Amino acid sequence: MNGRNQLMAALYAKNIREQGVAEMEKLMRNKILIIDDVDFNRDMLRIILEEDYTIVEADNGRAALDIIAQSKDGFAAILLDLLMPEMDGFEVLKELSARGITAKIPVLIISGETSVETEKKCFEMGIADFIGKPFNNMLVKKRVHNAAEVFSTKNMLEEKVAEQTKVLRKACQALKIQAEQLKKRNQEIIDLLGTVVEYRDLESGEHIHRVKEYTRILAECFMEDYPEYGLTKEKIDVIVSASALHDIGKIAIPDSILNKKGRLTKDEYEYMKSHTTKGCELLDAIKSEWDVELKKASREICRYHHERYDGKGYPEGLSGDDIPVSAQLVSVADVYDALVNERCYKEAYSTEKAFRMIVNGECGVFSPRLMACFRKVRAQFEQTAANSVA
Repeated sequence: MNGRNQLMAALYAKNIREQGVAEMEKLMRNKILIIDDVDFNRDMLRIILEEDYTIVEADNGRAALDIIAQSKDGFAAILLDLLMPEMDGFEVLKELSARGITAKIPVLIISGETSVETEKKCFEMGIADFIGKPFNNMLVKKRVHNAAEVFSTKNMLEEKVAEQTKVLRKACQALKIQAEQLKKRNQEIIDLLGTVVEYRDLESGEHIHRVKEYTRILAECFMEDYPEYGLTKEKIDVIVSASALHDIGKIAIPDSILNKKGRLTKDEYEYMKSHTTKGCELLDAIKSEWDVELKKASREICRYHHERYDGKGYPEGLSGDDIPVSAQLVSVADVYDALVNERCYKEAYSTEKAFRMIVNGECGVFSPRLMACFRKVRAQFEQTAANSVA
């Protein structure tokens, strides 16, 4: 068989399958179940409806429930008499409701009883409509047709919603996986950049690790004591991760300044200060896709971790809470680690002296709220410092 014939055969088979599905759906739409113990009533309803529907009959409630249970195709509607022996219409309704059938198939009550109480009770049990006795041919057809169409449309919409929900769940799962992959890529970028700084500045490798630890300790205390700042565990994770990039701008600082032993000249110090802005330029030059929150925190920390609460920091002289809280947290962590560790330009201070220098404002003024937390977590800072030496 050549390619064209194969294609035609495949299309024909597909058409047959679709026709089969359509016929099955039509059969499901066109089946009506009549439940009534009176032969005459079933005969009358069959005569009225058989032109448009395939009629299935049951002369009592128990038999009807068996038929419904065994029917794989379902029914377009169920016509139910209230007054029957063995199991009356109310009992059948109760069972249909329990099985969830009244939500999928319209049930129309056949009754000569038209009292408000009866109708109210039936509607409360989930029926779609009433067919009064004696039967009016046109009204019976209209009521059955309308109920069947309404439920058919409702069921179709519910199926569509279910399908769309399934699609959306898959899409959400895919987005979740993509977000995790993006997070992993971002972390790889951060780790790589941190390693580059480590090659330039011999202290930076361990310094970065310790700053992350100090930042987390301080941030968790700050979150608990000052919830108005909106910190969460997730935001703290982002800040801690971004803190590794606080000195990334040092890549652009010459070795003669970066690793100079002794005091920097005024011009050298001014150039060293530019590592805050140069770091942001480096981050902006990265074309890889960044997590929005991580990029924001990274830029804030990189640019503003040398700002001070009284406005005497750099590069912009921001003051108070104009300084992003992420940068404020990392600033304390960075200063503390610089104090308790040896640098090319200084000896290491004791944790006691470092603590006093920070709270007394000798390293610049920090937020009073941050200092309150710093006092609370002093022991944790000192333990982290001790562990790094060990």
